[in-house]
Amino acid sequence: MALPSDHAPLAERVEELLAAGGPLPIVAAGDPVLRRGIEPFDGQLEPALLARFVEALRETMHAAPGVGVAAPQVGVGLRIAVIEDPAPVPDEVRVARGRVPQPFRVLVNPSYEPVGDARAAFFEGCLSVPGWQAVVARHTSVRLTGQDEHGRAVDEVFTGWPARIVQHETDHLDGLLYLDRAELRSLSSNEAMAERWAQPTPDAASAALGFELP
Repeated sequence: MALPSDHAPLAERVEELLAAGGPLPIVAAGDPVLRRGIEPFDGQLEPALLARFVEALRETMHAAPGVGVAAPQVGVGLRIAVIEDPAPVPDEVRVARGRVPQPFRVLVNPSYEPVGDARAAFFEGCLSVPGWQAVVARHTSVRLTGQDEHGRAVDEVFTGWPARIVQHETDHLDGLLYLDRAELRSLSSNEAMAERWAQPTPDAASAALGFELP
């Protein structure tokens, strides 16, 4: 399905996307919508349309599957993202990465700032960069501010893997991909990840591929 015209009003663009039904098409790296400034949400979608759009983002995230998706990833230039992580991982991964379940959340106009100086590096992937993963050093704890889908204020500290997720999705709303922050020597295909780098931490990949960890 072709993406709606960039010149169409945002509400019309969203209606056109939703009309096709099912998961929304995810745009890949190289599409300008992933790189330009994104409009703050300020009522461009009336409440019923916003609710339908949020539900479509959730369906798209589940179908991918992923733990987050931002509106620009489906061609809509609004500062809206959804996250959700059931964290179905072994205990050793949970402990090493701080990956704990994260309920479904809608982030509207989010921004984050680090809490403390600690950083941790792990492999990340992105639905807009299919087939590849790379190590990204991120803040281990961040304060996220913004609103939810009902306009209620959000001011919350995230740690561990949930902090990584909100940084990744908020970066999308600032025109950034995870590759902009990655150790490019770590870039690995999904096949290489499965064969070589499935350990809970990227220590082995760091030694073998020649990049530093924080």
